[in-house]
Amino acid sequence: MKLLQGKTAIVTGAARGIGEAIAIKFAEQGANVAFSFVSDNSADKAKALEARLIDLGVKAKAYQSNAGNFAACEAFVNDVIQAFGTVDICVNNAGISKDNLLLRMSPEQFEEVIQVNLNSVFYMTKQVIKPMMKARAGSIINMSSVIGEMGNAGQSSYAASKAGVIGFTKSVAKELGSRNVRCNAIAPGFVETDMTSYLKDGDAAEKYKAGIPLGRFASAEDIANVTLFLASDLSAYVTGQTISACGGLNI
Repeated sequence: MKLLQGKTAIVTGAARGIGEAIAIKFAEQGANVAFSFVSDNSADKAKALEARLIDLGVKAKAYQSNAGNFAACEAFVNDVIQAFGTVDICVNNAGISKDNLLLRMSPEQFEEVIQVNLNSVFYMTKQVIKPMMKARAGSIINMSSVIGEMGNAGQSSYAASKAGVIGFTKSVAKELGSRNVRCNAIAPGFVETDMTSYLKDGDAAEKYKAGIPLGRFASAEDIANVTLFLASDLSAYVTGQTISACGGLNI
């Protein structure tokens, strides 16, 4: 039996990177997958991923939806429930960074990061808990960051948003535990994705790797494997936790 056989999962921001790896991992383990993307530029990649997931023998559908907009999240989840019947797993993965020193950061830059990285987690969670509470089962997984635990110069907005995700996760876990709905967070370190492509080679990469006990950046699949654990019944007694998948960076 596959770990997620017969489950329905939502993954936000899944056209590429960590979200894409999670969607594939879930489908390989038997989950039906509904995933979102926001940009028209990602439409072709999203359709290709949808086809790949279907080829794995599950039901899958890509939705163009802005996770940073409450009405869009409400419509997205309603559409998924209508098409798939229910929601068993929600991975709040959508995120952006707008790095800048605080002296140079505009209010608009700060607010955009909070809107996408933190508010979206509230928007999506508020929608998916209704069917989960009714079923008295569910797993919500929120993508935080090791930067939300440690802070980092030039990333005050990103750190604030990701720290907020951790506090939100703990609170939701306490609210919904009696209904057997679990809520956990993952705090990745540096992951080899488009967002961190500028760190892939050269002196900057070596500098950061020198501070990681495991001596490498994570792959998207590394994070997907942790997400699979939290989505499955293997973690049935785990809630309100933040798993730091950072190679030991925050030790």
